[in-house]
Amino acid sequence: MADTSPSTRITLTGFMLCCFAVVGLVGAFATFAAPLPLERALAREEALDAAQAALSGPNPQAAILALKDRLDDSAASLIPLPADPLAAIAAERVAMRARQRAEADAVASRMRLMIGVVTVMAAAFGTAITGFARRG
Repeated sequence: MADTSPSTRITLTGFMLCCFAVVGLVGAFATFAAPLPLERALAREEALDAAQAALSGPNPQAAILALKDRLDDSAASLIPLPADPLAAIAAERVAMRARQRAEADAVASRMRLMIGVVTVMAAAFGTAITGFARRG
């Protein structure tokens, strides 16, 4: 006969709450990953603004070359400096935004999947443990 005393039920309920709290912690940790695509897009926008400002300087090619690390994968479309650099920067802004939007969608999908999987795993684990405890 299984122990159905109030202290056992409280212990099992507390255990189940802990299992579901794991899901909350995963969600909390996921919030650190969520803003990364936006932060990267803003940093890239700043680098493209700096590249556009460099065009009015004395040596735009050298100034844009100095921005290569900040431009990251956008640098390939600006180095060497194309014939119409303003059009190239404008086109790169559109392409960069599309890449960042795709990255944001991918991060969101992975976070939803991770939270769903952890929720199911925590529920299954908690149910299994409480089932074992009830059996004796």
